Amino acid sequence: MTTDDSHHDDASPDEDRRQSGEQWREFDAAAGDTASPVRADGGTEAEGADEATLDPWGSSTIADYRKLFEQFGIEEFDDLLPEVPNPHYLMRRGVIFGHRDYRPVAEAMRTGEDFAALSGFMPTGDPHIGHKLVFDEIIWHQRQGGDAYALIADLEAHSARGLTWEEIDEHATNYVLSLLALGFDPEDGTLYRQSDNREVQDLAFELGAEANFSELQAIYDFDGETDVSHMQSVVTQMADILYPQLDEPKPTVIPVGPDQDPHMRLARDLAARMRYFGVTEAFASFEADAAERTLLRQAYDARDDYAEEPDRPRCGEAADWLRENRQAPADALESVAAKLDEAGKEPLRPRIRFLDRNATDDAFEALIEAVSGEKRVYDEHVDAFDLERAEAEELARRVELDTGGYGFLPPSSIYHRFMTGLTGGKMSSSIPASHISLLDDPEDGYDKVKSATTGGRTTAEEQREKGGKADECPVYELYAYLLSGDDDEFATEVYEECVGGERLCGGCKEQAAELMTEFLEDHQEKREEWADRLDDLDIDLDSDRKRSGAD
Repeated sequence: MTTDDSHHDDASPDEDRRQSGEQWREFDAAAGDTASPVRADGGTEAEGADEATLDPWGSSTIADYRKLFEQFGIEEFDDLLPEVPNPHYLMRRGVIFGHRDYRPVAEAMRTGEDFAALSGFMPTGDPHIGHKLVFDEIIWHQRQGGDAYALIADLEAHSARGLTWEEIDEHATNYVLSLLALGFDPEDGTLYRQSDNREVQDLAFELGAEANFSELQAIYDFDGETDVSHMQSVVTQMADILYPQLDEPKPTVIPVGPDQDPHMRLARDLAARMRYFGVTEAFASFEADAAERTLLRQAYDARDDYAEEPDRPRCGEAADWLRENRQAPADALESVAAKLDEAGKEPLRPRIRFLDRNATDDAFEALIEAVSGEKRVYDEHVDAFDLERAEAEELARRVELDTGGYGFLPPSSIYHRFMTGLTGGKMSSSIPASHISLLDDPEDGYDKVKSATTGGRTTAEEQREKGGKADECPVYELYAYLLSGDDDEFATEVYEECVGGERLCGGCKEQAAELMTEFLEDHQEKREEWADRLDDLDIDLDSDRKRSGAD
């Protein structure tokens, strides 16, 4: 969930083809992706990239972002883009390429309902242009009317990275200054440190009761050498993710790089486990898993084909029909058929089921009272026959909140591509020439851009004839990710001139270097303005924590 130098130091965009002059969002079937000329997903596949592992503390490199859709269930952002009002240019250009369950956030924007955005920054080094992506995403959501939260993950930095508190304080100040200089409104948003937020730590304690070592071992590859503080930092991050909902449930988005997806999957699981009630579809008195419910729905929909009384199909009849007519995984088919056989003459009938997960006795009784219409009450669930699913979800949440529960909504996430290093390959804080720090002297920023690797041809003549390879160019990424700002027309112009052979690398880098100089000068001027106002912020950037021997 946090952004630190390793997370955004690494980049390996995929090899999607792009064509100049095409209309926005046009689908390129051959490439399997949208082909907008300003989309910033060019570049070469990273050698040795691990396509199947996402490590929040490692040095993640993504060989092919499309693999994330297949392997981890991340959804394509392009499919959602038309539903987002006034989308940020990072969304329009495909830099933000994926999401988990962002639709509730987009709907809240459209309807004027409450929503929130949160991300954390691990203060392990200077903020750089990779971190700016997350800064911009938080600020954009704030400007769309969301409650914005930005946190310094100092506990994580100390436990997972081993930084001293003095180092953390220095880096935290620099992160906060850049966030403010880029436009974060501290009066309308929330800034905090993990170590100073008692509410987050209390929530982490409660969430920790719903997780265990075996689970963290499976997700994060923890072992017997993993220290307890590192494990504690995980549940603290889970608390950070859910913190915006502590007073009231609301759609909440966490903008991150894809390496942070393990945190998001765990946070969504824990949000569900903390709920008093689960709400699901059911067809009979027995419990069924998702695969079994699919078969039950099919049997109910086909009741005219087999039931002696189609208005009242019996479970035993449904079992016989399934065995004779359905092609399904053998385990699921036999399991649900056996349950139907045991139910015998019980009617197969759709209903909404409220499952008792963590409800107190008072909450369960309140739920029974709140369910209107026909219902059946069992020891650990309540079946309602006159409620729609959405209505039931809202009722369960209202009862939970009224009886002392959290009522968390599953947190959403959006994922952005990693930036390619200026020297090619991954961007790394250990290779100064590969990245531009937001603290770099503007002249150094100019020099780094001028020295950057490009996607140009071997000679100017070849470039004029064949065009440049903008999709493989770190300098073009600078235009698409940062230097063009909100000006899509300018980003398109740079792209088309490059691939059309009109733009040569020397002039392109000169223009980019000048724009980078202007950006750094402006950014650092604004940082200086905010530096005099830090004491007015509701965040303590000077830790008084005792230093351990490890420090």
